[in-house]
Amino acid sequence: MPESRGWSTNKRIEFSETIMMYNSPYIRVMRLHQPVGIWLLLWPCLWAVALASRHTMPPLDLLLLFAAGAIVMRSAGCIINDIVDKDIDVKVERTKIRPIAAGEISVKAAIVLTGVLMLIGLLILLEIGGLAVAIGFGSVILVGLYPFMKRVMPYPQLILAFTFNIGALMGWAAVTQAISVESLIFYASCMCWTMGYDTIYAHQDVRDDRKAGIKSTAVTFGKYSRSFIALFYALMVLLMAYTGLRIGFGLPFFLGMLWVAAHLGWQVYTVDLDNPRDCLRVFRSNTILGAIVFAAIMLEKIL
Repeated sequence: MPESRGWSTNKRIEFSETIMMYNSPYIRVMRLHQPVGIWLLLWPCLWAVALASRHTMPPLDLLLLFAAGAIVMRSAGCIINDIVDKDIDVKVERTKIRPIAAGEISVKAAIVLTGVLMLIGLLILLEIGGLAVAIGFGSVILVGLYPFMKRVMPYPQLILAFTFNIGALMGWAAVTQAISVESLIFYASCMCWTMGYDTIYAHQDVRDDRKAGIKSTAVTFGKYSRSFIALFYALMVLLMAYTGLRIGFGLPFFLGMLWVAAHLGWQVYTVDLDNPRDCLRVFRSNTILGAIVFAAIMLEKIL
């Protein structure tokens, strides 16, 4: 019995330490406790590597490098966003508890952490090599630009879409060492996906954003948001299917695209844009959507 109590105590200590680790302001400022964003950044990279490999299996080393890069660069992007937004985050209920806005982390410490993450990202990028390096350097400008667009642009999600999906071009270039028409069509497809899911995400804060003067597609589209989300999702599927057609994919891939269309249709039909919790639920489901697209690509290679 004493051994049992000791084991239980140790487990409680381990559990408490785990909770404390995830409650660290440095973990939270990097959003490592919220991995959805990592997946949304990573999926276009994985899709691109798999698509550009055509009927052969995607190189595992590239998939792993892009996975590491997505974790690091998403963390850096979140910190940059929070540094720029610290004065407006305090005006929004959902974001006022972010570590920089709440004063848990100084701006100086956040800048140092960003620098470390960017250095790690650079090392990963150089390991990928080739044309992807040039594209990666160009993306840094977009990463720094996005937070400011929420102050001046009615459609800041457009800049986010350019930024968040740059990995689609990098992944394609890492395989082919070229930017082709197919890669640009695919990039546009990924951008449409982001425009849709981030409009859903932005509806969580639409009331606070209006009061604070923060711009977003949720604020701009208003009562027409559902129609615009449906349009973006439809374009995502059509452009993705057209990419597959141009590179010679067949029935397995297009059957997978029907599955993708069904999932996106479910999002549009079921989401309650006036309910922040439901918006978050549907937004998070896009991690599953990413897996469905990847499965469709891999089915084409296997069958």
